[in-house]
Amino acid sequence: MPSAIELIQSLVNGVGIGLVYGLIAIGFCVIYNASGIVNFAQGVFVMLGGMFAYSFLVGMKLPLALAAAISIALVAVVGVLVQIAVIRPMWKRKAPMFAIILATLAVQLLIEQIVILTLGDQPRTYPEFTSGGPLKIGQVAIGYQLFWVLGCGALMVGLLTLFFNKTRVGRALRACSQNREAAALLGIPVGSMLVLSFALSAALGAAAGILITPMQYTSYSIDGPFGVSGFIAAIIGGFGSAPAALAGGILLGVVQSAAIVVFGAGYKNVIALTVLLIVLLFFPKGLFGGLAKRA
Repeated sequence: MPSAIELIQSLVNGVGIGLVYGLIAIGFCVIYNASGIVNFAQGVFVMLGGMFAYSFLVGMKLPLALAAAISIALVAVVGVLVQIAVIRPMWKRKAPMFAIILATLAVQLLIEQIVILTLGDQPRTYPEFTSGGPLKIGQVAIGYQLFWVLGCGALMVGLLTLFFNKTRVGRALRACSQNREAAALLGIPVGSMLVLSFALSAALGAAAGILITPMQYTSYSIDGPFGVSGFIAAIIGGFGSAPAALAGGILLGVVQSAAIVVFGAGYKNVIALTVLLIVLLFFPKGLFGGLAKRA
């Protein structure tokens, strides 16, 4: 049996990775609530964020803030291109929703191959944003990067909440999520809102990738695992508000980390899928689906 220190350490590690899952889950929710599409290419945005940041930080020696800003902007452009080149034509032809969702999976595989051909297939990482550490509290070690993930995650959720509730564009995006036809009749440019949802979702994924790369690594192959984990986190949270998605991610991260300590790394995904099945059986709208406002 693991010791109390090992369990506490796993809890700390789980919160860190769970916050990243939460940011990915928010990206799923933004697109789903605006269009009804489950974007299985969401994990690609995470991978691209880390890969671009590595290129700018290590390859071009740019300052962290500038490298992060450029990386997020580039990935947001990729998100827009996916919407314009793939989603919009299928949407106009009234393609079945399952076909559009499968198209996002094809986009993921296509971008994976492009990354292998252009950036290579080797794992990459870069130093934590704050050197030194980890911070020791008794026998529990907390890496400084965890505080960056926590702070940036809280900041982004706060800004998203303000955006959706206080800005005209945010309220228009929420209107599209509730009834696209009625929103169009009210003069809201639904097509532009869908483009915005993909840009916003891609930017969130890129930010998650930039934050997690110093704690793990990035490569062309991480998009699948992170995308699946973010999707599970979104279901647990209930595809509702940003805080609900973030809470679902933290819960998933903690459960996975505890499973690694108690049962071994091989059971991590088994436990995660078990939690998903339990939530779907007893809370079909997610743990926070009935409480969180749709956004």
